[in-house]
Formats: sequence, C-alpha cells, structure tokens
Amino acid sequence: MIRFDSARDFHARLVDLPVPDQGARAAASKRQGQLTKPPGSLGRLEELAIFLAGWQGRERPMIEHGRAVVFAGNHGVVARGVSAFPADVTVQMVANFRAGGAAINALAKAANLTLDVVPLDLDRPTADFTQAPAMGEAECLAALNAGAASVMDADLLVLGEMGIGNTTAAAALAAASFGARAADWVGPGTGVDAQGIARKVETVEAGLVLHREHLDAPFEILRRLGGREIVAIAGALLASRLGRVPVVLDGFIATSAITPLTLLNPAIGDHCIAGHCSAEPGHIRLLDRLGLEPLLALDMRLGEGSGAAVAVQIIRAALAAHNGMATFAEAGVAGG
Repeated sequence: MIRFDSARDFHARLVDLPVPDQGARAAASKRQGQLTKPPGSLGRLEELAIFLAGWQGRERPMIEHGRAVVFAGNHGVVARGVSAFPADVTVQMVANFRAGGAAINALAKAANLTLDVVPLDLDRPTADFTQAPAMGEAECLAALNAGAASVMDADLLVLGEMGIGNTTAAAALAAASFGARAADWVGPGTGVDAQGIARKVETVEAGLVLHREHLDAPFEILRRLGGREIVAIAGALLASRLGRVPVVLDGFIATSAITPLTLLNPAIGDHCIAGHCSAEPGHIRLLDRLGLEPLLALDMRLGEGSGAAVAVQIIRAALAAHNGMATFAEAGVAGG
C-alpha cells in the first residue's frame, strides 16, 4: 500500500509518474480498426476503451473491481455563513450513506461499483482558513494517507465527497493554484443566495491574503485551504496514478483536489476521466484548465461521486463494445 511519510515524500512522488502502456494502447487501437463498424463510428466510446487499455496495460480492458469512495469532512469556514446547511448535515449524510439511502448508493449499485464511505474526524472540523491553516502538517498527511489507502485492488476508481462548506474550500484551492479572482471560482454550492455568494467570495479572498506567502507548493495549498475530504481525494489521485489505476472524477470539489498537484506536475490528471460537468460554474473552468473533457452534462450538482457513477455506465458500454464485438474476419464481413 502506498503511504506518504512527509510533505517532501508527497512532492517527490509527484515528480516521476507512470505513463500509459503504449503497446496496450496500440493493440486496442488496432482492434478498434478491425471491429465490424466504420472507423471512428463509435466516437468517444472508442477513445475510452483505448484510454483504459493504456492504463490497465491490456488490449481488452475490463472493470472487475470498480470502486466508488466517498470521503467526508467538516469545515471551520461554515461558521462564516458560506453554506445553506449546517455542518451537522455531514454527519447525518454519512449515516444515510451507510444505511444505503443516498443517491450514490443507488447509482453505485446501478454501475456495479463497490461503495466505501470514509469519514474523516467529523467531530473535529478543520480550522477557519481565514484565521489559520485549515490543518496542521500531521493532519494533512493523515488525510492524504486515508485517500491513498482507499485505492486497494480497484481497477477503476470513482472519487466523491461530502462536506458542508466544501465548495468554498474548493474555490480557494482553484484560486490559489490557477489564479483569477475569487469570484471567478465561487458558486452557489448547496444553494446560497447572492448574499451567501458574497460571503463565500470574501472568505476565499481572506484566506488567499492570509496564506499568500505559502501558496507555492501542493502540500501547503492543500493543508492551508483544503478540507480533509478534499486532501484525501488528492492522496487517492496520486496513489492511483502510481498504481496505474484509472480514475473517474466527480464534480467541482473532487476536481479541485487535482489543482494544487499541477504546480509540480501538470500531467497529474492524465489517468483521470471527467465523469460529468456539474452545474457549479467553477467546474467547467477547472476542466478547461486541466484539459479534461467531461463525458456527461446533466446539470447535476449533488457531489457524493454521483455524476461520476453515472458516467461509469458509459465506460462499461465502451468496454462492452470493444471486447464483445466481432472483427470483420470473425464475422465474415467484407471491409476489414
């Protein structure tokens, strides 16, 4: 199991990352050219099959151990009125996940994914990042390692989150990593009104000012402005890349976990598929900056990994066609 021993170790792992198996990609591409269809006629489904072939290192990739993981954390900035819901809802939703009653439970089941829920110190919210770093170094490392431990034996990983107030943290991470005004990254989140959005913008701006001299390294950005659940996603992202496990990302918050990592390696997201583009306005900006094209655009904004889980059904369809279709030679059809 991958474990990060220090901030320096975390950064070192980011520098030299595995790349796709080009031989497997070439073999999968050749197979696509032999299947009983005009070349390219299945569009992005063909691209998905070749993408997974490269990361799984086999001509015919499969999803035998698909896993969805939802990380949950609480945020000190909630006290600043940045959410339409109180922090207690995080604990209540974790209970709902475990009881099987949430959207992600139903959607993970439909996509034939094992679902794990990982609550992270819910009784101890992160600090208000307008007053102090959200986490100490040990806390941040613990969250990174909780994420890394979740990868386990997955051959496809869906990453989701739950945490009241975490769109504010996500906007802060995006602004710290990619620049632009706080207002360019802040959105309604759980449904706050114009005054609530103004409070979120003020909160993000205050956090950026307080920590501005320390926002030059991924670990520091994560620990100063992030939440435990977002940091755990960052740990899972790096561990999955090191293990060559392809990842399906959910919405704005899950995607924001990549952004600080790009400061050391812009290619950190190459093993990721953007499951969907959420209704949170900052998400499409993040995807554009990361060069990720979403599979779906369904106006979803729930989080939990819900949009990514829906996208897995598209990925399964891509693999079904890739692995199950006959070649021209097998079918006795002219044109191959």
